[in-house]
Amino acid sequence: MSYGGGYPPAPGGYPPAPGGYPPAPGGGGYPPAPGGGYPPAPGSSSYPPAPGGYPPAPGGGGYPPAPGGGGYPPPSAPGGYPPAPGGGGYPPAPGGGGYPPAPAPGGYPQSGYPPAPQPTGYPPAPAAPASMPSADYGTSSGSAGLPYNPNPTGMGFAVPPTSVQYNDPYAAQLGLGGAAYAASAFRHPTAAPTPAPSGPPMPTPQYNAPPSQGMPPPQSSPAKQAPVVPTQQMATMTIAPKTIKRGTGTVKEKVNFNGQKEAEILRKAMKGIGTDEKAIISVVATCSNAQRQRILLDYKTMYGKDLVKNLKSELKGKLEDVVVGLMMTPAVFDAHQLRKAMKGLGTDEAILIEILCTRTNQEIHTIKETYKKEFSRNLEKDVVSETSGHFQRLLVSMTQGARSEDPTVNQAKAKADAQALWDAGEKKWGTDESKFNEILASRSFPQLRATFDEYSRLGKYSIEQSIKREMSGDLEKGMLTIVDCVRNTPKYFAMKLYKSMKGIGTDDDTLMRVIISRSEIDMMEVKQEFHRDHKQTLGKFIAGDTSGDYKKILLELVGGES
Repeated sequence: MSYGGGYPPAPGGYPPAPGGYPPAPGGGGYPPAPGGGYPPAPGSSSYPPAPGGYPPAPGGGGYPPAPGGGGYPPPSAPGGYPPAPGGGGYPPAPGGGGYPPAPAPGGYPQSGYPPAPQPTGYPPAPAAPASMPSADYGTSSGSAGLPYNPNPTGMGFAVPPTSVQYNDPYAAQLGLGGAAYAASAFRHPTAAPTPAPSGPPMPTPQYNAPPSQGMPPPQSSPAKQAPVVPTQQMATMTIAPKTIKRGTGTVKEKVNFNGQKEAEILRKAMKGIGTDEKAIISVVATCSNAQRQRILLDYKTMYGKDLVKNLKSELKGKLEDVVVGLMMTPAVFDAHQLRKAMKGLGTDEAILIEILCTRTNQEIHTIKETYKKEFSRNLEKDVVSETSGHFQRLLVSMTQGARSEDPTVNQAKAKADAQALWDAGEKKWGTDESKFNEILASRSFPQLRATFDEYSRLGKYSIEQSIKREMSGDLEKGMLTIVDCVRNTPKYFAMKLYKSMKGIGTDDDTLMRVIISRSEIDMMEVKQEFHRDHKQTLGKFIAGDTSGDYKKILLELVGGES
């Protein structure tokens, strides 16, 4: 079939004749002829446009016009962009002057740009003009009012820096009176501002300005520039660390405590089928001992039942032991531990040593009274019946609760006591244990520390080494316990906790006893000593050695795994 001719086509087919496609030159086809076609002839009104259109010729009235006239891009003559120093370019500095300003007077700031760092600490507060926002908003020091937002949360205000203070946790225990270290490198925004430099006033700083302001960063010499601290780092550095003082526990008074509400929580946790152990832990492990005693009273008043008996019937195992121990007062708890150590066949001398050799005079007197009330027995007589020899004499001395509590140190007496201990042990054949007992049981802790220091100057042995060389058995352990507590009580209990979990198996009785008894006294310091000695947190050590609700309540008592 034919469609109007063959191939190649006749004229008028394809390719087309002039006027068709492609169009002949000069026609109105495509591409257009010069002078109206494409590409357009120079100077024509077609595209691209002639000078004055886009892009505009230099100096023309094109787009966008330069400030004050002129084309784009503007010539490099004064007034153009970028502006020459001191010119009236863009953006103009408040009050006149170009940007960046020239070092001449009238620039920004007077001493040139970038400004020299302030010599009065980091970060100082700049002098506040009348239009400056309130002191709740921080500015960068060393930049003399440059935009700076020290708040990493983006809330528009800076966390007020606080002075950093840290008390040596053992200064009071060592008789040094404590040592406070104030970090004066940080200043509160409301502190007295650094005096403003003389000369023309500086522009009002723009707070929370976006980084697109176009201002170059300060670039002064490393020897003069103050260190640049990132926003997040500054927020961290200006928050004071937790201060650990002597006698800092992990369990404190619960805020907004209500004994009836806590009693109601415990009742609901034990009512009906099953027991809500989590709710029980949330109450007994987060309230102080005094608050728990109030809960006991409120529970019996509200429900006519004994809370401890209800807890024993609902709980079991180690969790029960910890909860019941927490519901006792410290004196009742210690009295029960001592009775347990001496009741039945055999005696747990370690418990006797741990409690009687580490408690204060007042605690010893309260324990003795409680022991008699709870068991109708005399603590001293039970100790005598269960021990013997020099170890017995040491424990009897401890049960008197008559150690000197005079905080002052008599250096001459310390030297005399040190010489007496040396003469009773290292200097003679055999050992006069009575002399060690006399001094270790009656002198105050500060006095004993001075004595131990003097003792180490008499020969090549420390007091600990001499005790190990001269004594053995429970007497050695008891006297070393006294020395350890004189040196550092939290360190002694950190060692006890470590030994209770070290190796295969766990000494749960010691673990529970130490945590319960020290949780409101010095557990923060115990944790610190544990981490220092063993390079691992106490919480993680507990988590790796216990499980279940027993682990949960112990971690709650020591403040978690951290």
